[in-house]
Amino acid sequence: MPKCTDAPIEIGRVGRRVVEASFNGGDIVSDGGSILLRQVDERLGLTCAAARVFADGRRVASVRHGLRGLLAQRVYGLCCGWEDVSDHNTLRHDLALQTAVGRAEALASAPTLSRLETSATSAHAWALHGVLLDQFIASRKTVPDELVLDVDATHVPLHGAQEGAHFNRHYDAYCYLPLYVFCGQDILACVLRPSWRDPASVLSALIKLIARRLRQAWPDVKLVVRGDSGFCRAKALRRFDAWGIDYIVGLQKNVTLEWRSAIAMHALAEAHEATGTKQRLIGDFTYAARSWDCERRVIARLEHDVQGANPRFVVTSLSGDATALYERLYCARGEAENRIKEAQLDLFGRRASCSRFAANQLRLLLATLAYTLMINLRRLGLRGTELERACAATIRIKLLKIGAAVVRNTRRVRLLLASHHPLKHVFLSAARALAP
Repeated sequence: MPKCTDAPIEIGRVGRRVVEASFNGGDIVSDGGSILLRQVDERLGLTCAAARVFADGRRVASVRHGLRGLLAQRVYGLCCGWEDVSDHNTLRHDLALQTAVGRAEALASAPTLSRLETSATSAHAWALHGVLLDQFIASRKTVPDELVLDVDATHVPLHGAQEGAHFNRHYDAYCYLPLYVFCGQDILACVLRPSWRDPASVLSALIKLIARRLRQAWPDVKLVVRGDSGFCRAKALRRFDAWGIDYIVGLQKNVTLEWRSAIAMHALAEAHEATGTKQRLIGDFTYAARSWDCERRVIARLEHDVQGANPRFVVTSLSGDATALYERLYCARGEAENRIKEAQLDLFGRRASCSRFAANQLRLLLATLAYTLMINLRRLGLRGTELERACAATIRIKLLKIGAAVVRNTRRVRLLLASHHPLKHVFLSAARALAP
């Protein structure tokens, strides 16, 4: 057998200097900035609140890792870029993550975390959604006059025999279609759905539950639902009218809508032919589809350029200038799509490899909790710095992935961070801002 020693190994030379390497540098970690996640979590009480509503069915005498520690370990791991449960077989011995979670010994193994996920039920999902709403309400320092709820659906590709997997023609893949509800940068809901269901099938019921909770906190708040044409359904619009919820939703074009705007489109075509420049017009009219119970206001945005006519239609219950409603309010919904990408790509909200549907819903919610931590790190700790508008992946690379030596004794844990880190001042500013 070879004799293992810590003797340095000569690798080469740099000029006249000999390059040597050895494994005697001590306890060094690559996620030294993860301690900031602990500070944000303690400020919000996020994982503690999630643990309180997550029913623990384990035998108490056999439990070594509490629910709060399991959830924090998994969520912090996602924030630091460790997307798979199997990563924790090694990560459980990482001293920086142990310190962030609040333990001085090995964290939970991958099988323990896997059992947590497979034990999930639909009741757990709804309870965690309540935590998201409570966190959003607590984050508001003043009573809002108006809240715009962005609804959007996206796909989570599947590569196995997951429960509820179906082929979707639009995405040309087996997938799930989770429904997201945002308010600004905050996620209020992320409901996992099979891909065979209509994207708007649970919209009105979900909005009703969210509106009820928001109006408990702020009885006079005005709510506006904003979405694309995939969510324009007669039943949903009728219910929003009955519940006093405003909406501005895309409306798929049809023969009647194009006939109503034909004269204006013809005028734009003639103007484009005469000038050679893009022509644009925004107006409104009342319209009722056959399935609607009444006429509603429709905003028409008409364009004509070298590629031809490009009309867009939006149905709304709001009053006011049509141009302002379309350009300032409706078009701003594109920001929600950026937030979905951040939650799904930067924080691994597409990891749906569990066989059970409820377990994959929990994975989606764990990614959402990680997203909530990251946006609050940006909001509470990075305001006024060069990272105050950075995405989660940039914050991870520049602020969490810091090399550090860990010195731990009976009295304290010292993280000796890299001396020449280029954003040392940002880290120190965030740590001071998040201090209790």
